[in-house]
Amino acid sequence: MPQGSSQRDEPPRPHRVAMLVDAGSNPFEMGIATELFGLRRPELDVPWYDFTLCAPVPGVRMHDGFFTLSGVPGLAAADAADTVIVPNRPDDTPPTAPVVAAIRRAAARGARLVSFCTGAYALAAAGVLDGRPAAIHWRWADRFAARHPAVRVRRDVLFVDDGDVLTAAGSAAALDLGLHLIRRDHGADVANHVSRRLVFAAHRDGGQRQFIERPVPEVPDASLAPVLAWAAARLDRPLTVADLAGQAAVSPATLHRRFARELGTTPLAWLTGERVALACRLIERGEGRLEVVARTSGLGTAANLRTQLRRRTGLSPSAYRARFGPAGGGPAAAAPPGPVTSRPADVRA
Repeated sequence: MPQGSSQRDEPPRPHRVAMLVDAGSNPFEMGIATELFGLRRPELDVPWYDFTLCAPVPGVRMHDGFFTLSGVPGLAAADAADTVIVPNRPDDTPPTAPVVAAIRRAAARGARLVSFCTGAYALAAAGVLDGRPAAIHWRWADRFAARHPAVRVRRDVLFVDDGDVLTAAGSAAALDLGLHLIRRDHGADVANHVSRRLVFAAHRDGGQRQFIERPVPEVPDASLAPVLAWAAARLDRPLTVADLAGQAAVSPATLHRRFARELGTTPLAWLTGERVALACRLIERGEGRLEVVARTSGLGTAANLRTQLRRRTGLSPSAYRARFGPAGGGPAAAAPPGPVTSRPADVRA
C-alpha cells in the first residue's frame, strides 16, 4: 500500500457482537450483554463494540411473556458478527432450528461463540461443544451432562474460556465472562474501568460452590467486608489466618466458619486467590519480572507464582502475559495452551 494512503488513516473497525434471542429467552442476560457491549463509552480511548440483537423473527416474546421485542434484525446480523452470543432460557428447552443453523454457520467461519448459563444447551445442540470443556449452572449440570455426554462439564467454575468458545455458569456469571472478554479485547485497565462503572468485582473468586443451596443461619454474622478490604490492601505483607481473625476480632475457628458460610471457601484460599488476582493485574499492566510480581502480590517466590497462576488460570506466567499483557491481548491473540477458567484457588488452610 502506498505511503500516505487514506486507508492507513481509517480507524479500526469495531468488533461486531451479535446476541441471538429466541422465543423464551431470558431478559437478564440480554441486559448484561447490552450493558457491557452495547452502551457507548466515550471516556475510553478505544474503539468500542458494534452491538446488535438478532432473531429468527422480528418479534420475540421473552421469558414468561414479560415483554415482546419488536423490530429485531434477522439472523444475517449474526452471520456478519465477530462474536455471537447464543440465546438462553430458564430451562433446557432446545433452541429452534434457525438458531442452531446460525450457530453452526458462525462456528464454521471461525466466529467467537459465547453462552450465558443455559445457553450452553444451544451450543451443544449445534455440536460445537463436543469434546470441549464448558460451564453451566450447577442446577442443570447433571441433566446437561446426561444429555450431552461428549461435553466436558466443568461443575465448579464461573466460566470457561476455550479460545473461540466461551461459556458462563449462571446468569450473574455472565458479568464475569463479559468482563473477561473485555480484558481479552482491550486489556485489564479498560475492563477494570467498566467493572468500576458497574460496581462489580473484575476478578470474582469462589467458583459455584458458594452458590449451591445451603441453610441460611438464623442470625447471620456481621459482614466480612471490612476484614476483606483490610487484607486486600496488605497483600504484599506476610498475612496469616490469625492476622485476619485478629482484625475481625474473632477466633480463627470462628473466622473459618464465617468464610465457609459467606464465601464458600477458607480464609487462606481466599487470600491466595486475591494474591493471584493481583499478580494477574501486574502482569496485565506490563510487569515482566516474576520476582517483582511474586513479591508485590505476596506470593513470595517466582516458583510459587508459577504454581498458583497455573492452578488458578491453567496458564504459565509467560502464556498469561502473551494472552493478556499489554503487547499480547486482543481478539487476534493466539489461543492459550488450555482452557482458561475462573475458579477458586485450590488451597487448604
